[in-house]
Amino acid sequence: MYFVTGTDTDCGKTLVSAALLTAAAEQLPGCTKTLGIKPVASGCRPTDSGLRNPDAELLMAHASSDLPYHRVNPLAFEPAIAPHIAAARSGVDISPETILALLDRDAMDAADFCLLEGAGGWRLPLGQGRFMPELVQALEVPVILVVGMKLGCLNHAMLTQEAIKADGLRIAGWVANRVDAHMACFEENLQTLREVMDSPCLGVIPHLADADPKAAAACLDLSLLKQPLK
Repeated sequence: MYFVTGTDTDCGKTLVSAALLTAAAEQLPGCTKTLGIKPVASGCRPTDSGLRNPDAELLMAHASSDLPYHRVNPLAFEPAIAPHIAAARSGVDISPETILALLDRDAMDAADFCLLEGAGGWRLPLGQGRFMPELVQALEVPVILVVGMKLGCLNHAMLTQEAIKADGLRIAGWVANRVDAHMACFEENLQTLREVMDSPCLGVIPHLADADPKAAAACLDLSLLKQPLK
């Protein structure tokens, strides 16, 4: 089980998460049951079946486990704003304890490969002075970091790495995702990341116009993943 976070919003966490689920089924021996969870999501659209988030739906489309939507994304909010603000406006508690209680732990434990995708960057506020890393600490799972390759990514990646380690958690690997097709000195920046990051690079995803998880999965090598904490 892993928690997927990113250097910032729009770094491609969901594309990489869906690609990781696809790659796990293709590359990891004995991996037949995959599961992606999006515990908290804002920017959801109303449907006849309730609020639906495109990130959660993409995870469902590329996982083999057949969970109902509310088990994949138990906390969904319509406004495309910070989740803790959307939750406060709706009068909904999204504390780490609440999120933990809503997770389908049986399904998560039964999966051969399970991912929980965060929202925004690492230090996501949950309101009342609480933050998303508290959930990851409670679950005691390693982190996969998605680095959005664009100007400023070196600072963002190193600060995020420092924050994760300061929270007593481990980065099992990181993925370079080229969100800016015209990023200057791409290879030089990538080499710097390889030198300063403490964990293995699981892959480098080129700029994909259609953001296809299957194409992104072909760029990943999950044999480099460090073993989970437990």
